[in-house]
Amino acid sequence: MNIRSRVWCFHLAQSRAFNLNFMIELTTSIMVMFSLLYGNVTTTTNQSESIQPAVKEIATDSVIVDNLALAAPLRQTVNLESDVRAYFKDTPILAEIAKCESQFRHVGLNGKIITGKVNKGDLGVMQINKYYHAEDAEKLGLDLNTFEGNMAFAKHLYDKYGTRPWDSSSSCWQKYVSIAKK
Repeated sequence: MNIRSRVWCFHLAQSRAFNLNFMIELTTSIMVMFSLLYGNVTTTTNQSESIQPAVKEIATDSVIVDNLALAAPLRQTVNLESDVRAYFKDTPILAEIAKCESQFRHVGLNGKIITGKVNKGDLGVMQINKYYHAEDAEKLGLDLNTFEGNMAFAKHLYDKYGTRPWDSSSSCWQKYVSIAKK
């Protein structure tokens, strides 16, 4: 075996080792990604036994106790966005405000109603401040902790005050005002 053949065999072996290591790393990365998205892989001895029923979508809010969602909605943000946009189809600026205020989220991953970063009194998808508005919302029969109640009270605020209650985030949604009026 000459020197060229030996060098070629050495490079081929290194190339195969590299490809094998690359494939192992790639496979491991994919498995980690899937486990982050879908949870860890579990096995059961009885395949006919269902550990948890599949839930396609929760149509209503979960039960809220002490600002904790007892069954956090499993709908994705995309679905919440379409719900918000449909609800505010006559006042689309409110949908843009929801995007800026909460990124269309109502309940966080921890199961709690999201609160403001600056003011922890701001609640939910529309970031309604409970200190200023909880009493008025209650008089109207609305619960600011629920997705529907939060949006309904936002509509009430908009009808009464326009966009002023959300002026602090106007640098984000102001560019949509002209689009929303069309």
